Amino acid sequence: MSAAREEILAAVCEAVRGAEPIPAAEAQPTLPPVDRAQVLDRFAELVSDYRATVVRCRASEVPVQVLSALRGAERVIVPDGVPGAVREAVVDRLGQDAVSTGDADDHGIEGFDSVVTTCAAGIAATGTVVLDHAEGQGRRALTLLPDRHVVIVRASQVVPDVPHAVRRLDPQRPQTWISGPSATSDIELSRVEGVHGPRTLVVLLVED
Repeated sequence: MSAAREEILAAVCEAVRGAEPIPAAEAQPTLPPVDRAQVLDRFAELVSDYRATVVRCRASEVPVQVLSALRGAERVIVPDGVPGAVREAVVDRLGQDAVSTGDADDHGIEGFDSVVTTCAAGIAATGTVVLDHAEGQGRRALTLLPDRHVVIVRASQVVPDVPHAVRRLDPQRPQTWISGPSATSDIELSRVEGVHGPRTLVVLLVED
């Protein structure tokens, strides 16, 4: 060990001598893994509290509900991996030229006003939707630039709390955690939506 290293370690030991031990962090409160219906109700309630729109539906109703959520849209991104019935419904409504069924390139994203994706998880305790940008979710830019994001969340993907979500997610994958539409109050404490991401968030909670 070098003299410089010994000197540094000696200084550290002297600085912490007699210091009170740091108590272990208290366990964070979590929602108990109770009735699934309660977990789903809590998730839907908190997503709505963030000024997002929540639509609870069956799997067979998803294409129709997606079209309803896209009312007024002109150009839509539907990444690879989104259910085929959804993609076909959007193409039938808007026409092939108005729908990108892959990852639009960086120069073309700004021309799209909406995006439809799946997700990796939903968190009941926080009303958060998590994307890990696997198949069906597109890369991160696709869900940040369009003004409207319609995300399909299966009931089986909703977990009670953040620790459950973390255990479910792959830490090696990029992640986007979404709690309501994009909003900021940086300017004169006035809430402005759509500055850093979609102004409109529609969550389709699919229960089967």
